[in-house]
Amino acid sequence: MDTSNCLNFLGFLLRIFVLLSSICGLSVGSELSFVTCGSVIKLLNVKHNVRLHSHDVRYGSGSGQQSVTGVSAVEDSNSYWSIRGTSGASCTRGTPVKCGQTIRLTHVNTGRNLHSHYFASPLSSNQEVSAFGEEGEGDHLDEWTVQCSGSVWKREESVRFRHKSTDGLLSVTGEQYGRPIHGQMEVHAMSNPSQHSLWKVMEGVFMKPSESPAGGRDFAHTHTEF
Repeated sequence: MDTSNCLNFLGFLLRIFVLLSSICGLSVGSELSFVTCGSVIKLLNVKHNVRLHSHDVRYGSGSGQQSVTGVSAVEDSNSYWSIRGTSGASCTRGTPVKCGQTIRLTHVNTGRNLHSHYFASPLSSNQEVSAFGEEGEGDHLDEWTVQCSGSVWKREESVRFRHKSTDGLLSVTGEQYGRPIHGQMEVHAMSNPSQHSLWKVMEGVFMKPSESPAGGRDFAHTHTEF
C-alpha cells in the first residue's frame, strides 16, 4: 500500500474510532508498555496540559506553512499523529520505537509532517514548528529524534523530540493565539531542554507486534486494539 492510500486508510479507521468513542465512550488503549511504529497517537505537553495539534490554517508570517498548535480539548481529531519512519530508515509497523530513533510524525487529517526550520515563530520568535508536505511526503526537515531513558519509548514516560537538522526541542511555553485559532497555544522549538519540552503519549490506536506462525515475533503484522 503506498503512502497516500495508507494515510487515507488510517484516516478512515480514525473517523470510525472517533464516532464509536463519542457514542460508546470507548477508551482506546493497549496492554503494551511501549510505543510502536505505525501507531496513531495524541501527544500531551506535560507542563501546559495541551495536545499537539494541527489544522488547515496557515501561518500569516514566517514560512506561511500549515500551523501547529497546542489545544486543551481532549476529543479533537485534529490532534492525531501517525508514527512513521524517515526516507532513510524504515519504521516497521508494530516494532517498538527506540530511544534515539529518528521518526516522522504525520498529521493524520491533513497528511502533512511535523516540521521545523529557522523561521521565527509568530508569538515568541522562537524557532517555528509547522506541518509540511503532501500525503505524508515532505523533506529532511520533517525528522525528529526521540529522547527517552532506557532502550525503548515507554508509554508512561515523558520524552522529548529533538529536530534532527536544527537541534531544536519541540516545546510549548504558554503563548496563546487570537483569531482565528483563539486560545490555542504556540508550539515552537527551543535549543535548551526544560519542562516546556516534555511530552507524553495519551489517547491513540496502538499497533501491536504479533506472534508469527513459527512462534517468533512478527512485527510486520498490524493489529489495532480498541
